[in-house]
Amino acid sequence: MGNSDSKLVFKQGIFKLSEPQAISPDDTYWTGFWKLPESTEDVFSLFSPVDVRRARDGSLKNVETLLNSLVSRLTGLRNARAFPDPETAPEKEALNCIRVLTRLLPFLYEADHLETWEEKFFWERRKRKYKSRKGRRTEILFDESHPKGIESLEDEKEHFEDVKPLGEELIDTLVDLLFYTNFTLPRTESSKTKVTYAIWQNGVGCNTPMSSSKELESNRTEVLRLLLTLSSKSLYMPAHIIPVKGVKAITYLATCPDKQVVLSLLCSQLNTALRHNPATWRVPYDHVVYKDPKQTIQIPGFSIHCGWHEKDPESAGKLNLDPVFLAPINELSKLQATSSYLPGSQKPVMWAPEMIMLFWETLQCNKRFRSFILDGGRGNEFVILILFYALEYKTDPAKQGVVRMCVFVLQTLSTEPEFGKHLSKPYTSQSSLPVHIRLLEFNGTYADFLLISIHRLITTSKGKLDAIYPALLATINNIAAYIQDLSPSASTKLLHLYASMSAPSFLLANETNHALLQSLLESLNAIIEHQYKSECSYGGFVDLMLISSGNQALARMILKSKRRFEALRTFTLESGQEEIERLNQRRKDSGDGFDAAISPVQLTRTGSVDSSRSPQSARTPSLSNVPEEGGTFTIGEDEDSEEDENAAILPTQSQSSPSGQNTRTPSRSSSVDEPLPTQLRGMSEKARGKMPAGQPVFSRQNSSTSLSSHAVTIMSPLGGFHPSARWIESWLPTLPLHTILTLLDYSNPSSGAVPKNLPPTIDPSPPRVHLFSWTPLSLGWYESLLWGFIFASEMVVQKGTVGVWNATSIRLFKVEKEVATGPSLTRPMGAVDAVGSNLVQRIGRMGVKAESETRRVVRDV
Repeated sequence: MGNSDSKLVFKQGIFKLSEPQAISPDDTYWTGFWKLPESTEDVFSLFSPVDVRRARDGSLKNVETLLNSLVSRLTGLRNARAFPDPETAPEKEALNCIRVLTRLLPFLYEADHLETWEEKFFWERRKRKYKSRKGRRTEILFDESHPKGIESLEDEKEHFEDVKPLGEELIDTLVDLLFYTNFTLPRTESSKTKVTYAIWQNGVGCNTPMSSSKELESNRTEVLRLLLTLSSKSLYMPAHIIPVKGVKAITYLATCPDKQVVLSLLCSQLNTALRHNPATWRVPYDHVVYKDPKQTIQIPGFSIHCGWHEKDPESAGKLNLDPVFLAPINELSKLQATSSYLPGSQKPVMWAPEMIMLFWETLQCNKRFRSFILDGGRGNEFVILILFYALEYKTDPAKQGVVRMCVFVLQTLSTEPEFGKHLSKPYTSQSSLPVHIRLLEFNGTYADFLLISIHRLITTSKGKLDAIYPALLATINNIAAYIQDLSPSASTKLLHLYASMSAPSFLLANETNHALLQSLLESLNAIIEHQYKSECSYGGFVDLMLISSGNQALARMILKSKRRFEALRTFTLESGQEEIERLNQRRKDSGDGFDAAISPVQLTRTGSVDSSRSPQSARTPSLSNVPEEGGTFTIGEDEDSEEDENAAILPTQSQSSPSGQNTRTPSRSSSVDEPLPTQLRGMSEKARGKMPAGQPVFSRQNSSTSLSSHAVTIMSPLGGFHPSARWIESWLPTLPLHTILTLLDYSNPSSGAVPKNLPPTIDPSPPRVHLFSWTPLSLGWYESLLWGFIFASEMVVQKGTVGVWNATSIRLFKVEKEVATGPSLTRPMGAVDAVGSNLVQRIGRMGVKAESETRRVVRDV
């Protein structure tokens, strides 16, 4: 729109659209929607959300005609031999049709009362009217059929034909436009047809690079954005409804019978996304002053590919992704390891969550790629990368979905035996990691790093990850049978988790918490049964200071916690309640957090996507309030009471400084002099034998189980669970304690020595695999995560008024405006204006440019 007069005409046309009187489909009024606008900004700024809703709610008939007109004109241009000719079939008109459709669709999707209308209008077969004259048939495509005006011809007769639904016609047209010569693809000598299903970027399926231009990439981006918008119905549906109802646009795309079209589009999107090489580590602070134009096509391409990948795993499973995936993995690792003396000059890769999601999808459906990652230990480096993002975002409310996904990726990887075997390799590159995720004085294997990092996720996440503790424990369980040379530090962390999960207040707080304890015990058993033996021995027992292989370090830690295991064997409801009451009384006498100890525990995940879908079962505090190096715990005590021995297991923070603890949650620490809980009965070791073979595996079905902190209460916050002796009898005899108790019987407590070989009465059981299970609940969560990535990425790339889903009523997750921050490099204030502006300008001369910021946060996707 070159002048204010044309903008005024277009705005007047928008007002006319909402008038009650229906406008004829043959009226030349409709041509203004594809002839007048000059840019995306014109369409989005002049066609405001208020205008769209007013037309939608006040004159739906006119909106129907507008949609039909736009699709008809777009299809007509696609079929025109001269397209894109500036005179007879202008490219501008096709782009304006795409822009107006992109503007309208989200506001149609958000209206619940139009759901039935939308289903019928877009996805039911139609009757199309056409006229014939002397045996010739000419389709009536509104005003395009007669560019010189609609004339009444006496010898013409009206007919109707059955045609495909409007939504399918639009998708077919858009897919063709993505491969249209001189519109989205360059003209080549070999081009024989207007539509050529050639892969845009070299990589998967194509070794020859294709030339391109900013105009072609811009057009491609506009088409991809409309395809993405068509598929965005999920944003306006509750998560639990999506797996049941689905999204027809995505289903139609993914079930296309033409495999050439499917593979060309899949490979084009994948290569465009993965071959993009952002230079965010080359110029400090460039991520705050520079917007890479490649991102505008990368984001929708990546997003559509992930959605398509989910619906059509068969096609994705046939792709050879080995070489192309190495590049982004290497670049992610390079960026992760980059450091700078300038504060805030580096940031995680913006598209890392989508990258991890795509990696996860490919890992599940592409056997060749899975073998490529696992063979040779390539998965080890990716584990470090996954842990980096999990630890980076563990306490960020807006990134909890990313953390959960990272954990599920680890669980998926851990189901492969080769993965577990390669984890025993020494990890020597910790110095290249960012300081905040390094482990102090670490000297161990990848398995040690993984186990210690899992412990950190559980104990330092402030209760935000309680829903995925089962998946974390399942990961440990899956790799346990292959862990060799477990370090004393990692062994300490495992025993710290055991002490936490065997505490009475944890076991009695939730009806499913015992399943987490059971999973951890299975892991300890698997390590002992399958990787126990050491070649270093002394007098029939192992000298632990000279161990070179085996897992006797873990055995020694277990021996030091002997009384805890014996106390668990004879645990009763009465003894647990007495222990809880004793701690209550002790806190009351000392005045240390008594109110918090007896008060109901408040939930900490209110308003999150996951909590809104989690079963309303009893929830307890999480282990996040346990100190990183906590004290001894309440079930049993260390066999050796010497101070240095206790410190070797769980170095204790000062117990006289309550300020170091959360005042709302009592400390888990207890005195080393605490007596054992009263033992009212005994049970045989045989009764505490191994778990039955048919025990259910951990999956996302039980991922809502939460671990508790050591809050002194045995009732859930919702008041729905009351432990009973019968309930304890239902699970206590099945706890797999036989292996550990037998090992303790063969050990020498006085010297702290453990057997050289595995005791003969321990019969190793086959390794168990805890698979990740897809359920309707997990599928709903996954959809919300995917669309959260898409929404956040689109808001970064498309600033201001041109955001596709701006000002719409999204139901899949909660969107909040981020609190305004203080002065920054790109937004200096006061006395630093001149300095800040000058610095930005200087960086801009390096080839980058400043940008305005519109920041939004997708909460807890």
